[in-house]
Amino acid sequence: VHALLCAREFVHEPFVVINADDYYGPEAFQKIYDYLLANPDRDGKYEYAMVGYLLENTVTENGHVARGICVTNAEGYLDSVTERTHIEKTAAGARFTEDDGATWTDLPGDTIVSMNMWGFAPGMMDELGARFPRFLREMKNPVKDEYFLPGVANDLIAEGLARVRVLKTPERWY
Repeated sequence: VHALLCAREFVHEPFVVINADDYYGPEAFQKIYDYLLANPDRDGKYEYAMVGYLLENTVTENGHVARGICVTNAEGYLDSVTERTHIEKTAAGARFTEDDGATWTDLPGDTIVSMNMWGFAPGMMDELGARFPRFLREMKNPVKDEYFLPGVANDLIAEGLARVRVLKTPERWY
């Protein structure tokens, strides 16, 4: 979110946010572009999108990855996304730890995950800016704390202000 807020004054159209160090695949870009063109905000609710990947297509043989574990509803919209910052590949799929490996939780390979490819209407910039002071007040470690975009999306969903369509893709991460 920090980077988005730096660009706030220049964004006036629907936009896509990605991490600079991931490969998303051409299908993912086409899907999110098509969605943003066809789905403007309506009925007082933001219409956003997120590309969802199969976990098994986004883990590495060499170490661990961070992914957002997604929960979707029957209509294909995001109910929540939870950031897991230490996910390792296993023979059966993957697993994550939140306590430096003292305990592990298994994840099936077909779990839908976010690699941070989000599509937003320009109103998201207003939401990010309005919520940033609360983040600053509540942060515990100014050197390490990060204002995560999925957390804002979760809040907007919980508050009934936004819907986030999960656009599933079989693309692979490299």
